[in-house]
Amino acid sequence: MKHGILVAYKPKGPTSHDVVDEVRKKLKTRKVGHGGTLDPFACGVLIIGVNQGTRILEFYKDLKKVYWVRMRLGLITETFDITGEVVEERECNATEEEIREAIFSFVGEYDQVPPAYSAKKHKGERLYKLAREGKIINLPPKRVKIFKIWDVNVEGRDVSFRAEVSPGTYIRSLCMDIGYKLGCGATAVELVRESVGSYTIEESLNVFEAAPEEIENRIIPLEKCLEWLPRVVVHQESTKTILNGSQIHLEMLKEWDGFKKGEVVRVFNEEGQLLALAEAERNSSFLETLRKHERNERVLTLRKVFNTR
Repeated sequence: MKHGILVAYKPKGPTSHDVVDEVRKKLKTRKVGHGGTLDPFACGVLIIGVNQGTRILEFYKDLKKVYWVRMRLGLITETFDITGEVVEERECNATEEEIREAIFSFVGEYDQVPPAYSAKKHKGERLYKLAREGKIINLPPKRVKIFKIWDVNVEGRDVSFRAEVSPGTYIRSLCMDIGYKLGCGATAVELVRESVGSYTIEESLNVFEAAPEEIENRIIPLEKCLEWLPRVVVHQESTKTILNGSQIHLEMLKEWDGFKKGEVVRVFNEEGQLLALAEAERNSSFLETLRKHERNERVLTLRKVFNTR
């Protein structure tokens, strides 16, 4: 049984949950989840957790994402994308220069209102489910960040661009906000998620076309996941006590990367097995001081333990 992360490709049409179900079916395991919904009309990178990999998906939801989008100016739909019912069509008399200026004006932070048809929840119910029942819930705006926008291409009413954005940013809403700024509205007609963190569409796997063996072979093992988090190595004899839930004291540590108090670190044994994720109780710079004064204090608090062998 493999545990880890799969960089999947979601084609246009299926939901993100459809991708999860396909992996469950082909790998014959129920423990599968995804790290951030991708709209059915969109395609691109979808991070999938398999078995104990589902327990680290929360860290993938916090990564930056890059999208390519094509929007149509003057078209307004209920869902802010091409699948929704058309609410209004307007002329757009903006010049190319005005269109570009409006697009680039959103680089930086701004307060974005999530679409009524989205996977966000209100009192435990998905917004899209409530909207289909005729209960339109307007959530308060959320502060998002557009890190950069590039490759802007204007072809009449159709405008495309790439954007690198913070977690929780809705590209559909960004398109509509650009349209509102131009006075004509806009709707996303094509959307591709090109990357999540360092994971790109080029390395993604279409699980609907892949054999079970190929899916299994493409799972990134836990030991190679979350490589942006600091690494700590404990003495081999501490393995069993940590897997049994004992907190990590200074004498258990063999070596460590630099980390700050409150930061999450990956805990490995000397054989390279990922044992746990833990929260630092001290800055790493203080550990040598503790060692010098022979103070065997707790230095890491367990958050997740991975007993995969």
